[in-house]
Amino acid sequence: MRPILIGAEALEFHHITPGDTVRLAVLAGPEASPVTVVLEAWDPGGAQPPNTHPGAVETFVFLRGRGRAVCDGHEVAVAAGDTIVLPAGTVHHIHNEGEGRMYSLTLMCPDDGFADLVRRGPVAPVDDEDRAVLRALPA
Repeated sequence: MRPILIGAEALEFHHITPGDTVRLAVLAGPEASPVTVVLEAWDPGGAQPPNTHPGAVETFVFLRGRGRAVCDGHEVAVAAGDTIVLPAGTVHHIHNEGEGRMYSLTLMCPDDGFADLVRRGPVAPVDDEDRAVLRALPA
């Protein structure tokens, strides 16, 4: 079986709903992996609405920026290099508190419909800063 390669040039971001301040790009979905992997990019001041995944654990590995995660009313500061695990069934959201964009690799296990939710959303812009995060180069 051949490996599946997704290069930075193929990056396709979506908003879950129009006007969102967080963009998501599915890097690996349930058709290829038991863990869905997503690149998330928060605009300065951006946040997701409070949300929950009843049957899935969501893990964020922060690549750039700083913010605040809220999970069932508990708040914690997050920054590049941090990893946070949000248990299944918790109500959570993450807010970008930095000057620039904040990025994470987000892992959803099991997928619980997440990749499909992202891909159904409106396409959002991608730029060189987004691609540089994946290439680990300065923007």
